[in-house]
Amino acid sequence: MKRRTLLATATAFGLIAQVGFAAADVVKIGVLAPVSGPQAADGQEMVNGAQLAIDELNAAGGVAGHTFELVVGDVVDGAADKVTTAAERLLGDRQMGAIMTGYASGSNFEIELMAEMEMIYMVSANSSQTEGIIAPDPDAFPTVWSLTPSFAGYNTEIVPVIEGLAADGKLDLPNKKVALIASDNPYSKGIADGMVEAFTGAGWEVVTNDLLPFGEINDWRGFLGTVREAEPAVIINTDYVSSNAALFVSQFNENPTDSLVFIQYAPSVPEFIELTKEQSSGIVYNLLGGILNTPTNPRAAEVMAKYKDAFGNEPGTYGAALYEQVLIYAAALEKVGDPADRVAIGEAIGASSTQTAMGMVSFDPATHLAVQSNEGIPLQFYQIQDGERALFYPPVYATGEFVEPAWMK
Repeated sequence: MKRRTLLATATAFGLIAQVGFAAADVVKIGVLAPVSGPQAADGQEMVNGAQLAIDELNAAGGVAGHTFELVVGDVVDGAADKVTTAAERLLGDRQMGAIMTGYASGSNFEIELMAEMEMIYMVSANSSQTEGIIAPDPDAFPTVWSLTPSFAGYNTEIVPVIEGLAADGKLDLPNKKVALIASDNPYSKGIADGMVEAFTGAGWEVVTNDLLPFGEINDWRGFLGTVREAEPAVIINTDYVSSNAALFVSQFNENPTDSLVFIQYAPSVPEFIELTKEQSSGIVYNLLGGILNTPTNPRAAEVMAKYKDAFGNEPGTYGAALYEQVLIYAAALEKVGDPADRVAIGEAIGASSTQTAMGMVSFDPATHLAVQSNEGIPLQFYQIQDGERALFYPPVYATGEFVEPAWMK
């Protein structure tokens, strides 16, 4: 479908949706999520987090005279046609007040669709894509906001953190060689490209920088064979699918090299540790917008306990993020009063500052991203240690110390 057709359709949907609230006190909150397909674990967390917040709001009597109902749009594998179909179904609902997601597409193209019909849209991933769409004209996107900050830290911070561990005597680096592999999607490839630039700029040799098609990966041995020949000090995999990452860990452990192994995002998903068990002990990853479960942020423990009580397991990133997104929307609705006045609600969201499980969320008006800082949303580095996650950087939030992986000793 051509973009102008999409936008015309969205405008028509918007007019329909705006008249829906006069006849009912139920406000529907849509969730775009990959509830089937390779990222189903993430998708189910998104749905669970939003449902938990909606149940909590309804149990308290609702907001501004309104109660809430969850509606799910399955984006499956995030392909453009599937995202468009799911988004149009939600946008066509007369009682839709807001739409939430962790991520729906890799490019976040649907942001323009949401903005055209003035639909509240809150997202917690793909910050580079969000910034690329919004930054040229922030005023055109008053209803779109991201709980994750700029991804610039993903590109740059890994080098000083690794070199800092070496300087402190916590990590013995045999050389300054790094091997990278990514999957062909904007998130994975974009971060890998940024890391290549950062490592090269710091005087490291990039011995390989491979790219695989996005989707299910059944064999990493070709890349790992190259790694075993080059013996780099650091191996980086930016594919974010937890099942793919688990297989990567298994095949690396068949013949491990004297290398620190960093995997982007996937180790944060509860499924990853279930799949890898003791094999993942020593793996390093980082998160922007991850749960900040430290004594300085008791909100995280509160949200995690609520989620575990409701669903039987602790949340990963998106369970907590969608829970907080719904509550931020509800707080803005309470200020505005009318769920049909979505521009005013969006402006209230943009002006808000909220303590969340991920840290203090406030928004940059130039990009509509959450603000990254140690006082806002920090970039967190973790290491998996015997099935637990130890936050070792930044030091102000550390819950444990980095330990050199057993295969490097």
